[in-house]
Amino acid sequence: MRVTRDSLIRIAKETTQERVYNDPEIIAAYLTGSLLSAEPMLGGTADIDLVFVYKNKPAKAREFVKLTPDFHLDISRRAKDEYKSPRELRGDPWLGFEMYAPMLLYEREKFFDFLQASLRAGFEFEQPPLMLQRCRTMLSHGRGIWTDLTELDKPAGPKEVRKYMKSLFHAINTVAELSGSPIQERRLLLEFPARAEAAQKPGMVAAAYNLIGANNVDAEKVKSWLADWKAAFKLASETADVDARIHPARLNYYEKAIKALLDGETPLSALWPVLHTWTLSAAVLNGDHLKFWQNACSELGLLGDGFTERVEGLDHFIDDIEVTLDEIATENGLETFAGV
Repeated sequence: MRVTRDSLIRIAKETTQERVYNDPEIIAAYLTGSLLSAEPMLGGTADIDLVFVYKNKPAKAREFVKLTPDFHLDISRRAKDEYKSPRELRGDPWLGFEMYAPMLLYEREKFFDFLQASLRAGFEFEQPPLMLQRCRTMLSHGRGIWTDLTELDKPAGPKEVRKYMKSLFHAINTVAELSGSPIQERRLLLEFPARAEAAQKPGMVAAAYNLIGANNVDAEKVKSWLADWKAAFKLASETADVDARIHPARLNYYEKAIKALLDGETPLSALWPVLHTWTLSAAVLNGDHLKFWQNACSELGLLGDGFTERVEGLDHFIDDIEVTLDEIATENGLETFAGV
């Protein structure tokens, strides 16, 4: 079956029509994510990111629906009250961009047009004051998670490595937001070089790769982990308390993207989706599956004494980003980070 961007958008529209017909609580729906770009596929796979807005708090926040082995629906449910005032929304590093230019699929109450018009008013959204506000919010989240890691009183495991990667994810996306929307997990290291270049900070690319241990491995080593990674993903996806992203419908979504990256021009950009999903899976596993993850993390320098070194390196990385934001603030006559 031939699947195109247009056919996936058609599925999004049909799904929305069905859901709103059967659920009067839905007041709006929109499409976001990779389907808004010209090239949404990675490794021949993609998801359909739908957001349904409800009058009241929905019982379930997220749902994955398999369409084919390579394509699935990723449905987020949110209450209307979760949408902030326009002033707050413009400074939100995630929801601000999501609401700036989605594809509106359905609207029962006219809140969407008002929010979007407020976001775009006066072309202020992309100007330095709001751009820096979003970046500082993003980086503050990363710094807060990093602080938790400095108080660690036991050997690092999946929980700690997950926190470390979340902090690094926010730091990398702070740089990305200097020139656009945040980068999602599959494409994080693939797209980061262009964003770092746009921010005139190309040296941050090597630093980011180093912080996940890419300097310790090569593409063949990462490929050798894939069988154990896949087995862990499958087993964890059957566990009730695993992170929602480790879902059977998403196995090909990750696996084929990872293989495409490994065979591409920047093969070690695959390390992020491998390590991220493996860590989420390992958090609910034990025995050999946990041991295989531990072996890989040890090679990357993310366990034992190496973890402490990585946390220190992350501190310096965040410091460098704070300096960058201060430089931009000074150039534009705005308050520096330290003055906020």
